[in-house]
Amino acid sequence: MRVRRSSNRKDRRKKILNLAEGYWGGKSRLHRTAKIQVEKSLQYAYRDRKQRKRQFRSLWITRINAAARQNGTTYSALIAGLKNAGCTLDRKVLADLAVRDPQAFTQIVELSKQAEA
Repeated sequence: MRVRRSSNRKDRRKKILNLAEGYWGGKSRLHRTAKIQVEKSLQYAYRDRKQRKRQFRSLWITRINAAARQNGTTYSALIAGLKNAGCTLDRKVLADLAVRDPQAFTQIVELSKQAEA
């Protein structure tokens, strides 16, 4: 009796090589090296989905600090003042205001200064 199989092995290999498309050299053509690289790439992707959030928060804080210093205060004093004022704007929105609407940001800084004093 003959053994009846589907194309499982071929499909599995094809799946790995499709994921490895665009990699340099044998990493995109050889199954074994492609498999190793795809596994590593998926680990990087998982890790970097977490790191992206940290990096954006850091970027927002840098932008807020730069804009705050142009308005004669510091980042920490600004955030403390906003907390005292009961302002619930998050760092993403503050950074966006600092870049796109400096006048509105200046008003927020004034609110912060009043609440701190």
